[in-house]
Amino acid sequence: MKKVCLYFQVHQPFRTNNYSVFSIGNDHKYFDHDKNMRIASKVADQCYLPANKLMLDLIRKHQGKFKVAFGISGVALDQMEEYTPQVIDTFKALADTGCVEFLGETYHHSLSFFYSKEEFLEQVRMHDQKIQNLFGMRPTVFRNSELVFNNELAAYAESMGYKGIVSNGTPQALGWRSPNYVYNPTSTKSIKLLLKNVGMSEDIEHRFSDESWNEWPMTSRKMAGWLGDAEGEVVNLFMDYEALGEHHKKDSGIFTFMKQLPDEILKNHVWATPGEIVESVKSAGELDVHLPISGNNLEGIRALLGNNLQHAAINRIYQLEKGVKASNDPELIDHWRKMQSTDHFHYMATGISKNHSPHGSPYDSFIAYMNIVNDLQLRLKQPVTPIAK
Repeated sequence: MKKVCLYFQVHQPFRTNNYSVFSIGNDHKYFDHDKNMRIASKVADQCYLPANKLMLDLIRKHQGKFKVAFGISGVALDQMEEYTPQVIDTFKALADTGCVEFLGETYHHSLSFFYSKEEFLEQVRMHDQKIQNLFGMRPTVFRNSELVFNNELAAYAESMGYKGIVSNGTPQALGWRSPNYVYNPTSTKSIKLLLKNVGMSEDIEHRFSDESWNEWPMTSRKMAGWLGDAEGEVVNLFMDYEALGEHHKKDSGIFTFMKQLPDEILKNHVWATPGEIVESVKSAGELDVHLPISGNNLEGIRALLGNNLQHAAINRIYQLEKGVKASNDPELIDHWRKMQSTDHFHYMATGISKNHSPHGSPYDSFIAYMNIVNDLQLRLKQPVTPIAK
């Protein structure tokens, strides 16, 4: 009997305007309010509201035997509170069931751990407090942005009091091992590592509605069969929540699939949250992940920090930290932190299948980003750095 963990990531960045060089020093209208509101409303209608209703119905139907976990970034929660407060209410209803766990993470979905431990600690504490204020629980399992992980991060999370941490079950990290066990990261004492079963997770998240896939159509019985045949003690299905209704539309059958999946799993297995697995499953051994891995199995860290544009942009934003915090200007600090979201660097990615840039191209994304950084720097009364043509 395996323990099956279903975990959904919920994140929406504050998307920026095409902030031009002529705006520097004249206005601070970095964020596209209308676009953010439209996207928040669309995703709420297509995914968050119907999916949350489904999860609540499943929990009630199975009288607590179905369980689910969420990792919701602070910036996503901020947008829900501003644009779609009814979504917050449905997450509160889920929290009240006692069958839902919320994971800890950086508030702004940032890579701050690798650039500023001080900023990382502040963001994680901000996020923990937000989860506690909204849902009445403190996270005990940590998820870093984009599932980026290494030994050092695990040790740091352990020092902050987390009992577990989640990441991606990539071959680069696992070697010959299976993701269907619990591990202890090298250099830690007791924190446990839960790894995404990439194949089965992506069968749902990415391939579900692909009619050219040789396993299409996916059914709950088929998934339960694959899960039962897999070796190991746990199967972690980690995916973006937007897979339900947004990436795979309602008419694809995704909601029907999810409605039927708990029944099929419960015939032979049990549902468990990450925290429950950490408490109840023994480690199968030590896992050494020295170099960072990420949640993007195919393109890895390259999608975030694979070119000079991305490195230049992320280094510049963290170079402003000391001055921004010394300003004690809440709006300036908030703007600076929103520009740390990994999405901004993903938009600058080159040589990958999709970067979803709202600015037209990776270079346009870089220009808009650096113009905003230069305006932030000007607000600190520091000389700006011109962008090479």
